[in-house]
Amino acid sequence: MLITARQVLALQKEHERQNFTCGSPALDRYLKSQARQDSDKRVAAVFALVQPPASQVLGYYTLSSSTIHADEVPPEIARKLPRHPKLPVTLLGRLAIDQGLKGQGMGQFLLMDALHRSLQAAVGIAAMAVVVDAKDALAADFYQHFGFIPLNQSISRLFLPMKTIATLFD
Repeated sequence: MLITARQVLALQKEHERQNFTCGSPALDRYLKSQARQDSDKRVAAVFALVQPPASQVLGYYTLSSSTIHADEVPPEIARKLPRHPKLPVTLLGRLAIDQGLKGQGMGQFLLMDALHRSLQAAVGIAAMAVVVDAKDALAADFYQHFGFIPLNQSISRLFLPMKTIATLFD
């Protein structure tokens, strides 16, 4: 399946989610049964990749505000930050692409969209980084390929400073 005109939009009621399959039952189940509720309750902002005029969801990601403990940040970065016990971040909670699109760069496309959206939001609501919790080693490798750095507490919890994200869109 080749995407020609792609759009990333806030998840809408009319977006078709039931045929989405990314290979992770937890990510499939979230999109099909919980994503709209989280969006409606403002627990997470859910963004869907669709190809107009169809409304089939081809990929998605979630963003929410969060905090991390300052001691989770590697010392070389923490030295440059204000001395607050908790630091504001944007959590990229989930990112998934339909199996029919794997290998076409859509994961990178959605990640860049999420980073750009996070950078824009950080102008109005402070966030010093984007944080992800990689579900497995393959996902961690994906994020590290784009410059994400492991936090001190776990190799699967990674972050990318907003300062670095800003350089991606200069």
